[in-house]
Order: sequence, then C-alpha cells, then structure tokens
Amino acid sequence: MKQKMIALSAGVIVVLVGAYAAYDYFAGNHVTVQEVIPANASVQASGGAAVDASKLNGEWKIQPESKVYFSVTTSKETVNFESGEVQGQWTLDVSDLSKNAASASIEIAKVQSGNATRDSHVAGEKFLNAAAFPKAEFKAKSFEGLPKEWKEGEKVTFDLPGTLTVKGVSKDVTFKTDALYSGGTIKLEGSSVVTFEDFGLKNPHAVVVDTENNITLQLRLVMAK
Repeated sequence: MKQKMIALSAGVIVVLVGAYAAYDYFAGNHVTVQEVIPANASVQASGGAAVDASKLNGEWKIQPESKVYFSVTTSKETVNFESGEVQGQWTLDVSDLSKNAASASIEIAKVQSGNATRDSHVAGEKFLNAAAFPKAEFKAKSFEGLPKEWKEGEKVTFDLPGTLTVKGVSKDVTFKTDALYSGGTIKLEGSSVVTFEDFGLKNPHAVVVDTENNITLQLRLVMAK
C-alpha cells in the first residue's frame, strides 16, 4: 500500500511539473527586443563637424533587418511580440522639416512570440483578425525637435507623432525617438504606449495570469537610400 501511495504521489508530481512546464511555455516570453543603436552611443552635443545635408536629405527605405515589437506585461513577466516584415520609408529634409514624411506597416499574420498557439490566437478573428485587417500601419504627422544638423555616429532625439491604425481603428500616438546616422545608414529606435481599449481589443486576462492594460510599442528600424 505504501509503495502504491509513493508511486501515486510521484505520478501526481510528474503531471503537475508537466502542466507547469506547458503553462510556462505558453505564458512565457520567448522574444528578446534587439537594439539597432549601440547602447554606448552618445547623444549629439554642440561642437564638432556636422554630416553634410546631402547625405541626409532624400528617400530612406526601411531595410529587411528592421523589426517592430509590441510588449504586454503579465503578472508573470513581460511578453514580447515581434514583426520582422516591416515596410515603409522616410523622406528626410533637414533644411525644411515641413517636407519630412514617414510611413510604415507590418503584416499582422507574421507577428510572432515564439509560441505558435498564442500567435494563432493573436492573429485570429477574436483578436487582431489578420484575415480582415492584414496590416497595422503608422503615418507620421510631424517631426518635433528634429535637429537640422546631425553628426556621424551620434544620436539625435525627437518626437514622432502620427496616426497608428490597427484592426481598422486609428489612434494618434507619439513615438519618443532616437536616430543615428553612420556610414550611409540611419538607425532609428522609438517607443510609445497604447492600451487594448484604444483599438477595441479585450484585455486577454487568463485564469492564472493577469495582463496590464498598457501595450508598449517599439520601433527598431534600419534605413538606407
């Protein structure tokens, strides 16, 4: 009898460990947000030689290595979702900021978190509904605080307000943005915060995990002419 109880207890433990491992995989984070601007890059200061305007002005296209992330924080941890299918461009004119324009979009069906079941739910009809609304799109309205002079390898900081459209709902958002020019490439990082309610989405609370209402959006863009 004692041996049966030990075996039963062992079986229960195995089942519980397996269930926890399955939950941990489903609810856990499997995506790391990658930086494109070096962490030790300095913020542009006065003095020093500026990058020639002819190198900055023109049409810049988002490159394949670019990514967009959105993150939700649960009672367990922050979970990141990633899209590597970013398309768009930036028309840059440092002499006349009114001529600046930028737009970008991602394919909702290709957003992934490292968990196929969760990703299918996010892209499904009850959440982002990729079949009916295949893209999320952003269009800039202005470039607030964008400097007219840039320096090679140094960050410039500005605000990027614009309109974000998700699931057919448009919302004004502002990305706090850093950009860096180096060797013919512009690298850009930006972040903003929205909520599920902003786009008519229901907070995905689960029985064993709570989810904050805020969603953090992060741009990690590499652009070239």
